[in-house]
Amino acid sequence: MLSSYSLVLPNKVFSGEEALSQLCGILASEKSKKVAVFTDSGIKKAGVLELVLNYLDKAEVVYEIFDDIVPEPTYMQVQQIVSNCESYGADFIIAIGGGSVMDTAKLASVLSGSSYTVKDLLQNPLSSSKKIKTLMIPTTAGTGAEATPNAIVAVPEEQLKVGIVNPDMVSDYVILDYRMVENLPLPIAASTGIDALCHAIECFTSNKANPFSDLFALNSLSLILKNIEKASLDREAKKEKENMLIASFYAGIAITSSGTTAVHALSYPLGGRYHIAHGISNAILLMPVMRFNEDVCSPRLADAYDFCFGEASGKDEKWKSSYMLSRMGEIVKNLNIPTSLAGFGVTLDDLDDLVDAGMKVTRLLNNNMKKVSKEDARKIYMEVL
Repeated sequence: MLSSYSLVLPNKVFSGEEALSQLCGILASEKSKKVAVFTDSGIKKAGVLELVLNYLDKAEVVYEIFDDIVPEPTYMQVQQIVSNCESYGADFIIAIGGGSVMDTAKLASVLSGSSYTVKDLLQNPLSSSKKIKTLMIPTTAGTGAEATPNAIVAVPEEQLKVGIVNPDMVSDYVILDYRMVENLPLPIAASTGIDALCHAIECFTSNKANPFSDLFALNSLSLILKNIEKASLDREAKKEKENMLIASFYAGIAITSSGTTAVHALSYPLGGRYHIAHGISNAILLMPVMRFNEDVCSPRLADAYDFCFGEASGKDEKWKSSYMLSRMGEIVKNLNIPTSLAGFGVTLDDLDDLVDAGMKVTRLLNNNMKKVSKEDARKIYMEVL
């Protein structure tokens, strides 16, 4: 556990009943007149975008919708959207979507009017500072991107996804409104929920774990373990969906103070090369990596059990640790999320490239409490091929 640590938080966060109604007040306080709305075509088709646009109309601001953001975008695709936003001349950015939408908005907030590009930030992420304030409205529960200073982009020439981390990319405002996730299709609700689960458990078992990150990671983990299945499977489960939005946000905060580990590190090549959805690739790798880590992480997993379920009389550390892994595996199974790479076009012939790419993600592998060797990575990938 770190002896020195810090925490970065969004400026203002609104949640609960009719949280979206705060939007007009936010725009008024910022004296905003020209808003860039970042979203994607799926959000637009689902109808939830209209919920936000209704408030923009009430606020009587001019806005332009940028809805050509694709899932898992390359840095070139993000740069094009950043350039379009710059040409528009927005004085405020609202992101309505999942991780890719929010990450693109964050990059636009520090690059609009800058001489730097997204490609430059891949080499020097701290070279640019915030130019436009942002509001994040997540439509999944979730990536936690509304809370983090991170933006993930695909780098095709390396067949990898890379995280750009800059504290200036932390959002100024966040709105968590359950109506934005009310009608999510099961595959999206489940995979993004598992992403939040990975964030929580990885941050709690990270080399960078500390009292700040533990506070949010444990509360996130407890909410997820108790709500994810009903929130994903039952469209009427309003409270559970609200809890998952909060859990996702908490897990995002944990990332800012701690960091994810080998699950995310080894999943990046799956997104970068095979375009497997981020939550799915994490779900596939969650259990193999946690089983690999268990002998080192067992005390932390037992502590997590005590926090989430209460101390179990007569149960030792090994039992509690095993139960936590079993419960996470049960959730993946109950939500019918793939647990192997079968069906994604990944073959044994790709193994060497996967291992080489995964081992390059040292920023996250260094967080893993148990050292991951090249041979270890190979064995983990073999489990899911």
